[in-house]
Amino acid sequence: MNQLMQSIRAFAVEEEGSEVVEYALIIALVSIVLALALGNATNGLGSAFATLVTRVQTCFTGPTC
Repeated sequence: MNQLMQSIRAFAVEEEGSEVVEYALIIALVSIVLALALGNATNGLGSAFATLVTRVQTCFTGPTC
């Protein structure tokens, strides 16, 4: 039981995992903002992005890519 408590304390004190989570949240936020910006663009880049999204959705939902 003592070893379990020591492991839990060591896990709670460890900060390396929190850094990874912070970086993952930043990457997720930047990705969402980028997707929204490209999705709302009215130039050729926006339509190209919309085509890409449609193709990816088809690959995930359809029988073939």
